[in-house]
Amino acid sequence: MFVVMAKRASEAEVLGVKSQILAEGLTPFQHVGAERIVIAVVGEIGGRKAVLLDRLGALPGVETVTPISRPFKLVSREFRPEDTVIRVLDAVIGDGSLTMMAGPCSVEGRDMLFETADAVKAAGATILRGGAFKPRTSPYAFQGLGVEGLRYLAEARERTGLPVITEVMEPSQVDIVAEYADVLQIGTRNMQNYSLLREMGRVARPVMLKRGYGATVEEWLMAAEYIVSSGNPNVILCERGIRTFETYTRNTMDLAAVPLVHHLTHLPVIVDPSHATGKRWLVKPLALGGVAVGADGVMVEVHPTPDQALSDAEQQLTLDQFRDLMRDLVPIHAQVRGMRGEPVGAGAGAGSTVDAPDGLAKH
Repeated sequence: MFVVMAKRASEAEVLGVKSQILAEGLTPFQHVGAERIVIAVVGEIGGRKAVLLDRLGALPGVETVTPISRPFKLVSREFRPEDTVIRVLDAVIGDGSLTMMAGPCSVEGRDMLFETADAVKAAGATILRGGAFKPRTSPYAFQGLGVEGLRYLAEARERTGLPVITEVMEPSQVDIVAEYADVLQIGTRNMQNYSLLREMGRVARPVMLKRGYGATVEEWLMAAEYIVSSGNPNVILCERGIRTFETYTRNTMDLAAVPLVHHLTHLPVIVDPSHATGKRWLVKPLALGGVAVGADGVMVEVHPTPDQALSDAEQQLTLDQFRDLMRDLVPIHAQVRGMRGEPVGAGAGAGSTVDAPDGLAKH
């Protein structure tokens, strides 16, 4: 349930409500909106709902107490109507500007990474992606360079100024990856790895949560709820395709999920057409489609010589293909924003901004 405070509620009255919630064995989460403070009541309420509604509603400074039927509370629009906007170095996700995450599937070497990073930065990318640790179906496939790959990513950030995103595969990797990367990624196979989700909740880095390849939208948002309820509000959702009976593509891109999730949550949403399709010639049309339906950004895999890549060779764009994608994607994004009556310039969003915690951009 949500406790909506009156416009002129005092700090003492807000503290009184939070104290009562704690006394009931529950946890209060406060959001300061444009006009009112909303306090989410999180925990196992059980059969106490009617009693709690009466008790909390009778407290000084409370305007209304509203029960919520959705299982995800902190990531819902009911709790936070304004869009969450996340800033990492010079990149902004969710403010209406176009976020472009680009780079190789795997960090295969220093020179290859630097060549790719320079090219995608010049073409308009705002975040550099690259896998240091790689979850592979086969135990004999290339598993990534590990910490060496993280060091190369950090060097590429210093070289280009682009913040870095890379995947974390297990809780024991969180601290070491956070030491080098600016955004931590949870891959599709780990979307319901609850120990990893909780560990991501305590780290001072934004987290990009990919949708599980067999997950419903509600399961996806509940996974995000784990991270936010554990203390980290800086979550980016990524639609990367789900597994269906279709075999001509690697996965099936659920474009309907983008506007649906925007309706349900305040968190930014991006799309990953590389993993959704598994074929480089399908990446561009799906990227255009994702932006057309309102995605806050796109993540694509880019490699100087994709056919020689050590992982996901068929879905990685060449450097020229990425430049072509950016040439066509930027005007589509501008047109979509114009149709909504929004300013086209970067940083023109009116959402609530979540700045990177102190030290986030300092390495």
